[in-house]
Amino acid sequence: MTDYHFVYKDVEGASTQWDDIQRKLGNLPEKPPAFKPPPFAAAPDPDSLPKDKAWLDSKNEDELEDLEDDLDDDRFLEEYRKKRLAEMKEAAKVLRFGSVVPISGSDFVREVSQAPSDVWVVVILYKDGIAECGVLMQCIEELATRYPATKFVKIISTDCIPNYPDRNLPTVLVYNNGAVKGNYVGMRSFGRRCTPEGVALILCQSDPVLNDGQNRNEQSREAVIEGVRRKFIEKVVVDHEDCDDDGSSSD
Repeated sequence: MTDYHFVYKDVEGASTQWDDIQRKLGNLPEKPPAFKPPPFAAAPDPDSLPKDKAWLDSKNEDELEDLEDDLDDDRFLEEYRKKRLAEMKEAAKVLRFGSVVPISGSDFVREVSQAPSDVWVVVILYKDGIAECGVLMQCIEELATRYPATKFVKIISTDCIPNYPDRNLPTVLVYNNGAVKGNYVGMRSFGRRCTPEGVALILCQSDPVLNDGQNRNEQSREAVIEGVRRKFIEKVVVDHEDCDDDGSSSD
């Protein structure tokens, strides 16, 4: 015969008279407060929010585009909307690069020759297994992260130019507005000691090739070369200080 056991459970938070006496004597912990659900609060209606700068700042690019005809009666907000939209598009343009992108021969026209006129394109022709290509590639990769508004691509030399001789590698081509603005054949173009700063100086000798995206206006050659030169000097100073520290520790 099966025994059935029943467990009776009172309402949550309820207490017996005996429990109350024990609590007064300190034999039981205080009774936890009864659960109370938070008061109901309706979600704010987006249409009821004040239409001000903070409201526009919360919108993404697509939402700002959709508001084009909704702010005609508020000249200030419409002008601010246009400003925010322009800032977003400019930021997106800067962020579209930042690395060395591999391309094939069939990509060259689209990625290089047909790049926007305000974009400088640096092309490195290389082959795997050639030590000099590896050294220069490291420099180019670092420059790509420093100057995300400049487009950097790499292509196997014979994919770009059939039968291109290995003795000319690495080769760097600089394009702007569909035209070749510079070409640098072999490591000798970048001096005996190839560094990112040295490569940057060479690339900017005649044109403002490198752009870090910080200046939204068109950069002059003088402004670009000054920025590159400053980074070069900073690097030389750091290297010199490191050499001094190594010499001091060895004494």
